[in-house]
Amino acid sequence: MTATLYHYLKEMLEEEQAVAVATIVDAKGSVPREVGAKMVIHPLGRHLGTVGGGCGEADVIRAGLDVIHDGIPRTVHVDLTEDISMNSLGVCGGVMDVFVERWDGAGGDESQGDSAHTA
Repeated sequence: MTATLYHYLKEMLEEEQAVAVATIVDAKGSVPREVGAKMVIHPLGRHLGTVGGGCGEADVIRAGLDVIHDGIPRTVHVDLTEDISMNSLGVCGGVMDVFVERWDGAGGDESQGDSAHTA
């Protein structure tokens, strides 16, 4: 993960902005990013970093928006072996799990989930 991602996360938290942080926690087979790769998701859907792109990343972004809203962390299972994936030129053929959690700024509502991080 680059320093830019950390700087972005720090800025959002200093602005008391809740964000979601997505981290690849497990991977099997050929996947676009390694375990530990991270992405920060802003409440407006903007993001920095990547967990691989394509439909799988879109699913992670949607989950991130849900996590920002309800504070409940979740794991997104991204399956790059399904037939629909085979129609894409960027098919990897593996599967990965991406853990998505909410991080709150200094004034964040800590009642929205036990694992919500605060700055």
